[in-house]
Amino acid sequence: MPHIPLPSGPEEERAWERARRHGEELLADGAVGVLVVAGGQGTRLGYPGAKGKYPVGPVSGRSLFQYHIEKMVAMERRYGRPLPFYVMTSPANHEETIAFFKQNNWFGKDPGTILCFPQRMLPVFDTRGQLLLESPAHLSLSPDGHGGVLYALRKHQLLEDMRRRGIRHLFHFQVDNVLVRIADPAYLGFHEETGAEMSARTVRKRDPWEKLGNIGRQNGICKVIEYSELPEEKKTACTAAGELLFGQGSIAIHLFSLDFLERLLRQKIELPYHIARKKMASVEEQGAELAAGGLNAVKFEQFIFDAFSFAERVLVLETDRRLEFSPIKNREGEDSPATARRDLSELFAGWLEACGIRPRRHADGSLAVPVEISPLYAMSAAELGAKISSGLDPEREILLEEPTGE
Repeated sequence: MPHIPLPSGPEEERAWERARRHGEELLADGAVGVLVVAGGQGTRLGYPGAKGKYPVGPVSGRSLFQYHIEKMVAMERRYGRPLPFYVMTSPANHEETIAFFKQNNWFGKDPGTILCFPQRMLPVFDTRGQLLLESPAHLSLSPDGHGGVLYALRKHQLLEDMRRRGIRHLFHFQVDNVLVRIADPAYLGFHEETGAEMSARTVRKRDPWEKLGNIGRQNGICKVIEYSELPEEKKTACTAAGELLFGQGSIAIHLFSLDFLERLLRQKIELPYHIARKKMASVEEQGAELAAGGLNAVKFEQFIFDAFSFAERVLVLETDRRLEFSPIKNREGEDSPATARRDLSELFAGWLEACGIRPRRHADGSLAVPVEISPLYAMSAAELGAKISSGLDPEREILLEEPTGE
């Protein structure tokens, strides 16, 4: 299983630069498509709507969807080719998501390059194996997990659409990761250079219990093991060098060759189902409401990383979490809107500092002012350096956007 760590010397830097150039050629050829899994709601964040609509911009309140789409629009301008965008919604937010895109003029992206499609819903059971009811006449249903994308691709004939558009590689990510570098050229280049059918991006775990997938081999087959399914002694196991045995965590940023996805569908591969125990209100057949008592609901989900086991060649590519991973999973604490806004501000402040402008910081080094840069204004410190003016006040919040009307 090829594993490429972050570069640590001149030779590795040259390999990454070569891969980046290769990836840029793929983008300029129009060989790349992008897929986001966005079926979730913002309920756990206290937000009444699709999670992709959540406002996360440190200054502007830009939504997750706007950040992601503006990144793609910027890349389309750079490489001169459309970047088809496939959005997997759920029945709960499908129409809401489309309406949000329309209300915002698709955030500047050609609507002909955005395809929204809902994932499948599955019945929910109680702990005795009985079906839960949403109402006396309706079953309780739940989305089939991000692995349900294979079923949805087949049902909506989307691989055929991708093939018609000339796509050879599909970039996959989750909507709640605001830092994701969509269709990162170096990642694309390594993926094709190594002949990988499926690739995974990883980061060094914060601690043994971080809720990330764990990559390893089982009976000679590469697998991603869900954090909840890894035994406790394995989570804390260390190598002879004192490093965590499972020290790299998968961050749900994948690349697939279209040939591989077509083979999975042609062979009618079914990914395994995983059990998730949740709290869920329900009703009796007579209509009486039953409050959610403990983990009373059993949901069945598929995980896209299980496709790893069916790939003949895979690649694992490390990235720096400060540059590419800040998910929004919780209302407070780690992996929350507050940490996502902090991480965005830190990323953008780093770009400004590389250009000689130093936003105000507290004595402990943390930023004292929020910083935000639209992807349409700049996608890197180098791009920013070609545009930045010396009139910025580093003592106040900073928002850099493309001028209205351009």
